[in-house]
Amino acid sequence: MAKQDSSVGRAWYAIHTYAGYENAVARNLRQRIESLGLQDKIFNVIVPTEHTVKIKGGRRVEEEEKVYPGYVLVDMLVDDQSWYVVRNTPRVTGFVGSGVNPVPLQQHEVDTLLGRMQEAEGSVKHAIDLGVGDAVVIVDGPFKDLDGKVGEVDEARGKVKVLVSMFGRETPVELDFLQIKRI
Repeated sequence: MAKQDSSVGRAWYAIHTYAGYENAVARNLRQRIESLGLQDKIFNVIVPTEHTVKIKGGRRVEEEEKVYPGYVLVDMLVDDQSWYVVRNTPRVTGFVGSGVNPVPLQQHEVDTLLGRMQEAEGSVKHAIDLGVGDAVVIVDGPFKDLDGKVGEVDEARGKVKVLVSMFGRETPVELDFLQIKRI
């Protein structure tokens, strides 16, 4: 009997989990794959994440944030055995799809997501919820307590240019996004 080509029918699937248990589900599923010898049917299990910078308690904190909370992605061949193993992993509520039949993710969606995750490994995404023209107050630094409006946002560097009225005209001041607060 010829050996089955492991790439035929192989696709990425999204599985729904209890919120907050994504990493535990991925860990449990990897252990089940190993112990049941299903490496030829279930190839990869990932929890899509990216690094962000947020403010907590007035401090800058770097966090790993889940891109799709409540979901884990699995690269697998779907047959009765692999479906059963994934579906009956503790804290898995089911596959994303129609009824009992899992629907594979489109390859361009997976490529975009994996690219986003690799991009995030080398850099940190700053969670800046400001737009050009927003009114802000400077809360730290030499321009503390001055009002201004956002002129430019650079999420990659975590910097914001604020137009501050000084000496009767607007002057652009580049600040860290932690130094300002929306009014």
